[in-house]
Amino acid sequence: MALTKILAVDDEPFNLEIIEEILEDLDFELKVAVSGPECLSMVEDYMPQVILLDVSMPQMNGYEVCKSLKSNPNTAHIIVMFVSARGTVEERMEGYSVGAEDYIVKPFGHDELKSKLNNLNQVLVEKESLEKQVEDATSTAFNAMANSSEMGQIVNYVENIGFINDPQSLGKALIDCLQSFNLQSNVEFRYANVIEHFALHGVCSPIVIELFEMLKSKGRLHEFSHRILVNYEYISLLVLNMPDHDPDKHGRIRDHVCFIVSVTEQQLRAIMTKRILVSQQERLNTVANSVHSKFHSLIGLLNDNRKNNERVFKQLQENLEVRIPTMGLDEDQEVFIYKKVDETIQNSIAREESVQEVKASFAEIEQDLSLLLKS
Repeated sequence: MALTKILAVDDEPFNLEIIEEILEDLDFELKVAVSGPECLSMVEDYMPQVILLDVSMPQMNGYEVCKSLKSNPNTAHIIVMFVSARGTVEERMEGYSVGAEDYIVKPFGHDELKSKLNNLNQVLVEKESLEKQVEDATSTAFNAMANSSEMGQIVNYVENIGFINDPQSLGKALIDCLQSFNLQSNVEFRYANVIEHFALHGVCSPIVIELFEMLKSKGRLHEFSHRILVNYEYISLLVLNMPDHDPDKHGRIRDHVCFIVSVTEQQLRAIMTKRILVSQQERLNTVANSVHSKFHSLIGLLNDNRKNNERVFKQLQENLEVRIPTMGLDEDQEVFIYKKVDETIQNSIAREESVQEVKASFAEIEQDLSLLLKS
């Protein structure tokens, strides 16, 4: 039951005795005051949930007491039920106007007062339930806003690291991202036989470096006190000030940190893969340039040989045309010599065609290499 503490205020002790008699068999804690000033002096220490307040009292009437109670932030939430010998509409309206929640007219019976208090108890139960719902809704709303803001920072980080091409800049970006969550962090990168450390103030302490070495192969996540260590193949992250005072925020930040390290790991892998591909491309370019140079040298050599052959055959023909008529050969001999020379020239022409086929093959190889380099 929500209602447990009641304060009765009346300048007539007899009226207070009646209230005590009615409530003695109920599970209420009851205190009494015999005047308005006494009520106001004790109310904050006792902090009742309901005040049964007489209207007609000397020094300070019930309406004045109620106004004072409702104007005080510490007591404004207390339910006031006026107790009066008069219950006209005007008096009830006056009671409601100063902030009272209920009104009972003297003399009242046991059952009437109990019924009134049961109704007020239900009001308190529903009020507490509503306050809890409001508190939960407010907490959910604030958590949603916090999570939305945090996710915005994460999305911004993920978008920005896609343009980073070196591990050093990536490590600094990771530290800056975690700092935006007010996290004091240390990071270790392990790649290509290199180990690098990053911290908010530039340098990781020796004990942190030892922790990285000891725990890098001990699983994905380690939590101890208000610290958390996250391990991936290329990256380890140590956060020194997780928000242990707020379990919901702690769990949310832990999930964020694991995700951030995961995407950073993928970007570091991408950077290293790109470096490997660039290195392979450079080696391929070197090989292609070397092949291109050798192809052209060989083609130049073949062209030189062809020109030399043409010059030799031309000189041979000129010499034969001058010498054969003076050699005293018969016609058959001259025909035989001319035929042999002609066959030699034809064989040379056939070799020239082979040279052209070789050159065409070289040209195709060069074209294939060019396409490969462009891809």
